[in-house]
This record gives sequence, C-alpha cells and structure tokens, in this order.
Amino acid sequence: MTLYQPEPVEISTRMRPGEWTESSLEELVTTYRAKILAMGAAVPEVVTEVVRNDDGSVAVSVSWNKGDYADEPAGGAFTEGGQRQAGPGSEPGA
Repeated sequence: MTLYQPEPVEISTRMRPGEWTESSLEELVTTYRAKILAMGAAVPEVVTEVVRNDDGSVAVSVSWNKGDYADEPAGGAFTEGGQRQAGPGSEPGA
C-alpha cells in the first residue's frame, strides 16, 4: 500500500459585511456542496466550514477530503487500532 495524500478539492469565498444574508449564505453553501458532490464526493467526504468574523464578514469553505490512501475505499478501511480490515486487495504483501 502506498501512502497517498491528495490535495482536497475546495470551493471557497469570503464576503464582506453587507454582501450576504443568512438566506444567501445558506444558498451559497448548498450550491458549493452540490458542486462537490457532482464531482463524485461521497456525503461523508464533504467538509463544510463557515467562519463568521467579528466585523460581519464571513468565510465559506466546502471541501472534498479524499482520504489518505489511494486504494482506501470510501468511508475508510481501518479499525481504531490502525489495522487494515480484510477485503479485496488486502492479501499479505499487497
């Protein structure tokens, strides 16, 4: 198994005070999430972060965290102890 740390796909923006409302912010986040999902991300892989600053501005980031391993199935394939679970491609020496 080869360690593979892909760059996450991210859609983000910052908006100044007065450039957004709660409604438009919700719509923007929904749109960004839909775009990431359309790229092939599974729902658990989509990370949304909204930072509201003291000055009234807001920073929005929606990203696709693809995982740490190239052959890791969606949702991960490791137990809490870090041992790989049996499955296709997990034969000894693979």
